[in-house]
Amino acid sequence: MSLTTLSKRFNSEIQALLDRHITIVTLNGEKYSGTLVGFNPSTRDLCLANAVNSEGESFTRLIVYGHSISIVYTKEVLLDLKEFAEILEKHFPRMVKYYEEGRVITVMDRIRITEHGVEGTGVMAERIKRLFDVYLKEKGLA
Repeated sequence: MSLTTLSKRFNSEIQALLDRHITIVTLNGEKYSGTLVGFNPSTRDLCLANAVNSEGESFTRLIVYGHSISIVYTKEVLLDLKEFAEILEKHFPRMVKYYEEGRVITVMDRIRITEHGVEGTGVMAERIKRLFDVYLKEKGLA
C-alpha cells in the first residue's frame, strides 16, 4: 500500500470523527475533550468546540497543534458505511458506490447516504431508509 493511500485513509478516519465527541491527550499529558469541528490535513491540527480540560476548565474553541498530540480517541460507536454499502449492493446490484474519503454512499447517483441518514425522495429512497433503520437497530445505534 502506498504512502499516499495510507495518508488518505488516515485523513478519512479523522474526517469520520468530525462533529463527534473526542478526547485529545498531548505529549505533555494534558487532556482535552470536546466536539471535533475542524482538522488541517497537512499539519494534523485539530479544533475542538466546547472543550474541557482534565481540571474542568472550559473553552468555547480550542486548537491543538498536530505536533503536540500524542493520542486522539472517541468512545462513540462509529457507523461502518462500507459494511452498509455491501448490504445495499445485495439489494441494488451495480447501483451502489461507496466513497471512502467522503464517507458517502450513493445509489443510482441520486440517493446519498451518510452517518446522518438518507437523502433523496421516491420509492427507492424510502426502501433504502427502511434498510438503514434496520441496520442502525441491528448495530444498537437507533
